[in-house]
Amino acid sequence: MLQLIVVAAAAIGLIVFVSFIAARLVRTRTAGMSVRMQIFLALALIVGAFAFGLGLMVLDRIKSRADLVANEAAAGEARTVAALVAAEMESRDASLSEVAERLRRYAQDDGQLHVSLIDQRGNTLFSSGRAPDAAGTVSASAQVWVAGQLRGRVRVAKPTLLIEQTLADFAPTILVISLLLGAVAAGAAALIGRTIASPIEQLTRYAERVSRGDRRAPPPLGHGREVMRLSHAVDSMRRELQGRPFVETFAADLSHELKNPVAAIRATAEVLRDGALEEPEQAARFVARILEASGRIEALLGDLLSLARLEARGVEHAGSVDLLQTARDAVASAREHGDVIRLQLAGPALVRGDGVWLQRALDNLLDNARLHGGEGAVVVHIFRCSDEVCCTVRSPGQIPKALRKRMFRRFVTTRADRGGTGLGLAIVRAIAEAHGGQAQCVEVGPPAVCFELRLPIAA
Repeated sequence: MLQLIVVAAAAIGLIVFVSFIAARLVRTRTAGMSVRMQIFLALALIVGAFAFGLGLMVLDRIKSRADLVANEAAAGEARTVAALVAAEMESRDASLSEVAERLRRYAQDDGQLHVSLIDQRGNTLFSSGRAPDAAGTVSASAQVWVAGQLRGRVRVAKPTLLIEQTLADFAPTILVISLLLGAVAAGAAALIGRTIASPIEQLTRYAERVSRGDRRAPPPLGHGREVMRLSHAVDSMRRELQGRPFVETFAADLSHELKNPVAAIRATAEVLRDGALEEPEQAARFVARILEASGRIEALLGDLLSLARLEARGVEHAGSVDLLQTARDAVASAREHGDVIRLQLAGPALVRGDGVWLQRALDNLLDNARLHGGEGAVVVHIFRCSDEVCCTVRSPGQIPKALRKRMFRRFVTTRADRGGTGLGLAIVRAIAEAHGGQAQCVEVGPPAVCFELRLPIAA
């Protein structure tokens, strides 16, 4: 019963395993075959074929050895019976026919062992048991010698049902062993595939983070000399190449951002030159436009200078900063503009960094909520999260789908008419990364948009 349960469990496991492999192979028609699956299939097929061949070889060797033993046993019994027949003939001075007659009268036929007496002419004088040529039997013959004369021969046939039963008993055990070998091979293949594929997946995620603008993302270290060399090579390539497209993209974005205010200043100056100076009201209005455009250029250049200095030099004056007090100052400054802000504080929040830069990050997040948020209060929440200090700024509204993946890039804004430069969130991310933290958008709305700033606690 136990053997049947084991065989049934092994069969069910094999069916589940084959179904899993078939499902993954179907997926490869659209997504391609992964490195893990290639290694898994290669090792599984090799070890599976080895285990199957080993099982067949073991069964064949057992059957050959059992047949040899059965043949030797049949030959030994044939020689024994021939010796007994010869002794009977000598002691009674009887012929082979008389001995065969006595065997017919007194021998008991158990239906298993076949014994037959055959004279010199090949005639069968006595026969008992199953036919010697029946399936599942082995046979052997021995000659009967009396007084130096060949008087006939004895043929003995033995059934091999016991051998076949033994092989049948061995087959499930060998099947289970083969399946266990296959399972071990599958586990080893999965482990090897994971060891090889994991560094590739980590490098892929690293490249994706860099492509999204997370230039300070640390490269994966990995394990093994080859993986470490590949990781360092990819990071070196990133450092070499990031400046080349960046300069071109930065110049294009900057020229696009400066184009409108410069054009406004030029157009206004031309109007003033053409006679608007003679009308004080119009002159004052055009001068205000010039001041507004120049103020926008000044704000844009100031933000660019701050961002460039932060990315080039990092945090120059780091110390212990109470983020709670920094948040209070930023909220107080924002409330002067008439913003409705609720501040929620929970426990101490000491971080190591530059208080001026950290307040600049909170100011930018609050300005972003004021410029892009809907009607309603802005909630600033500061709390401890494991070994980090978290600061969230939540405001009503939602972020358009077109901006969700690039909101932290330079010059991305939808409120240029209200003073937005498109650099506020880029500066927030740069400040967070310079302090060893990160900035991200955790809710895109509706009903609310929430930005999160995470900073490591002060040691």
